[in-house]
Amino acid sequence: MTLILLGLIVYFWFRPPAWVTEQYKPAPEVPILAGKNLSDLRGKVLLVNFWGTWCPYCRHEMPAMQAFYQANRARGFEIVAYSLDKTQAEVDAFMRAEGYTFAAPLANAAVLQAFGGVDRVPVSFVVDRDGMIRQRIAGQVHGGRLESLIEPLLAMPVRASLPPPR
Repeated sequence: MTLILLGLIVYFWFRPPAWVTEQYKPAPEVPILAGKNLSDLRGKVLLVNFWGTWCPYCRHEMPAMQAFYQANRARGFEIVAYSLDKTQAEVDAFMRAEGYTFAAPLANAAVLQAFGGVDRVPVSFVVDRDGMIRQRIAGQVHGGRLESLIEPLLAMPVRASLPPPR
């Protein structure tokens, strides 16, 4: 019984449960950093993540996010990780200390509401090259989940009918 329990703990630590729901709606027009908006990333596949430095589950998912980002950035993949922390300085210090290189702006009330009222973390949204939210992930992401959700979108071109990214 102890071995089964230990096995389940290890499984859920490395393959944490998450609830993935399909969506197909436009990503909201919200700010990222210093004069840039989410729509400025049109043409790229995005992982929009909501997290906090104080959240152990968020901290656990970030190495997989960074590894996937490094491996796929040249293919048009970006991460915008909105933090629910109090100050940008504390987020920047955490990102620097951990070696994470993707954008991590603070989430204000308008950003949280634009994504449907984010009320717990971690939660992420997968956005395709055309600016459409494809999936909502309530819970941790891991390498396998990122591959299964994002790889197919990286292989798809931007629809010709859409205006080019700014």
